Amino acid sequence: MCLKPAKKSVLPTMAEAEQQSDTPILKSGSTPEDEACAVPDSITFMVPKKEISMVSDMGKWKRSQAYADYMGFVLTLNEGVKGKKLTCEYKVSETVEKLLDLLDTLDRWINETPPVDQPSRFGNKAYRSWSAKLDQEAEALVAAMLPADRCAAAPEIAVYLKEAVGNATRIDYGTGHEAAFAAFLCCLCKVGALRVDDQLAIVFKVFNSYLAVMRKLQKTYRMEPAGSQGVWGLDDFQFLPFIWGSAQLVDHPTLEPRHFLDERVVNEHQQDFMFLECIKFINEMKTGPFAEHSNQLWNISAVPSWSKVNQGLIRMYKAECLEKFPVIQHFKFGSLLSIQPGKT
Repeated sequence: MCLKPAKKSVLPTMAEAEQQSDTPILKSGSTPEDEACAVPDSITFMVPKKEISMVSDMGKWKRSQAYADYMGFVLTLNEGVKGKKLTCEYKVSETVEKLLDLLDTLDRWINETPPVDQPSRFGNKAYRSWSAKLDQEAEALVAAMLPADRCAAAPEIAVYLKEAVGNATRIDYGTGHEAAFAAFLCCLCKVGALRVDDQLAIVFKVFNSYLAVMRKLQKTYRMEPAGSQGVWGLDDFQFLPFIWGSAQLVDHPTLEPRHFLDERVVNEHQQDFMFLECIKFINEMKTGPFAEHSNQLWNISAVPSWSKVNQGLIRMYKAECLEKFPVIQHFKFGSLLSIQPGKT
């Protein structure tokens, strides 16, 4: 069963997407319905700000256009990658190339900002210098990849990029920061910088490269997991690659969920599947029995099909990330991801 967002998303259906491969994913399309949800040319961009200040505000978030657009974006990409390998052929557009250059820049800055000697083992303070560099440069980095008529969106979209790399005060990183990067990509779609035929590249190239940079940040600066549930959480840092990675494996002829507990299988196939790549990283970073350090994932290995894993992870993502106040209180809302009620 294909899960859909609760509110009307501005994303086209996958069938529409195939007919509109040269159109923006989140801009006005070929139907009146899309026209009603499009980002108008006259839009006034704004610097996003927090709107969820208490638990009672969570209903406002779940009814918002931002929630509908965000979940629509996640689910459209989920459908797009089903049954496809990381190594398959797909279009790499100019905007995708620019995003990869941006992530290469962030990676280079890590090399230029080595950890400092300090008494504490975790949370190396050199991360703050790295983060300050991004704060200074984010707006210019974003402006370089926007259409000429959307350059005014750079300050708004740059906020999500800055939020996507962790917290400089606590020197931590978690699923809320990961969600900010997905929001950043969603905004690039809404202004027409990314388009329908970029879907595979968004997940397989851009998001996968983002993961590599975040893992390097985590290892280099010994970042703490933000809001980790420990052994009872899915993963210390990420969630979306497990969703999209399980979608890749739907209807795979030989690989079943139980196989990801076998390190030999993981090592053999991790270059093709994001889910197995995540398992490989966990195996490298953690010691002891898998059932003890990653109990939720170990439980998932008993699910009979990847389709059920994928559906279950989407439900879990909504419940454990998007509907948790400690995560969403940090989310910021602007003109592109609006706190206003969604269109029904």
